[in-house]
Amino acid sequence: MQFTAKQISDFLSGTVEGDETMIVSELSKIEEGRKGTLCFLSNRKYENYIYSTNASVVIVGLDFVPSQPISCTLVKVKDPYSAFSVLLEKYNEVLNQTSGKTGIEQPCFIHPTAKIGKNVFIGAFSYIDENVEIGDDTKILQQVHIGSDSKIGSGGTFHPGVKIYNRSVIGNGVVIHSNTVIGSDGFGFAPQPDGTYTKIAQIGNVVIENDVEIGANTAIDRATMGSTFIRKGSKLDNLIQIAHNVEIGENTVVAAQAGISGSSKVGERSIVGGQVGIAGHLSIAKGSQLGAQAGVNSSITEENKQWHGTPAQPYRDWMRASVLFRHLPGIDKRIAKLEAEIISKLQS
Repeated sequence: MQFTAKQISDFLSGTVEGDETMIVSELSKIEEGRKGTLCFLSNRKYENYIYSTNASVVIVGLDFVPSQPISCTLVKVKDPYSAFSVLLEKYNEVLNQTSGKTGIEQPCFIHPTAKIGKNVFIGAFSYIDENVEIGDDTKILQQVHIGSDSKIGSGGTFHPGVKIYNRSVIGNGVVIHSNTVIGSDGFGFAPQPDGTYTKIAQIGNVVIENDVEIGANTAIDRATMGSTFIRKGSKLDNLIQIAHNVEIGENTVVAAQAGISGSSKVGERSIVGGQVGIAGHLSIAKGSQLGAQAGVNSSITEENKQWHGTPAQPYRDWMRASVLFRHLPGIDKRIAKLEAEIISKLQS
């Protein structure tokens, strides 16, 4: 598909500096730009690339003023990063041919009691169980399983291989990527006197609110009783474990390989870094930022603070401790030298 700089500018409510008729057909990173591609400049540390890029059109901020001559056409917008993300989404829909798909591919199974909305697409080999409700304009791609009594909102996309257990509730505009499992049993086992374990029935469900996106190979467990909640606007990466009865607050982001133990609650607008571990039955204050590999074993009550390390501690404390840790080998040598000197003096 081809677009002119003027068409792109109109779509993004921007302005053009340069050739309005310049044509682009692909998107690229600014450092890899070539003729016919569109890229963006948001982070000023990449500014040097705009003077050497071969890209035809570059999206920049309204305040951008080049300090050297440039050969590309500029499209000026309020927020280059957000504008480019909109274009990426539209381009992705075209590439994956999901935007206009409707109808039911065969073979697949849809229970007679299921209620399917308007303009829904259901891909081949998908299984829609009894009493399932699917809202309008939703895309159920190939090999998706939706368990009985589940409710799916409108405008969502469920990529190949997604498994949704029974009685799950999923809102509008939710995107779930391949091989993610929603509603698997929580990890509940009661130890017995003879050393064995008896499984505790997990009779709750999972509730995912509007505009949530969940990456591939993530598992969100159903509650023992009640619900596991993923609140609206939250974004979860690949390979995450969310345990039973956890609550992820609104507009919270969780990076890959994080694990959140049972009944813990993460406040709204929090950031959970990669490989973070949160112990069970804790509360994490809203706006918390947990650095990569942080281990949280007690509740966090102060809002909008940064935490790092294991056990997690305030960012500045962790930085000081890190400096000391790096110097430990030298300190150990100095102590050993002082001990030797003291012993030598005592012996003499």
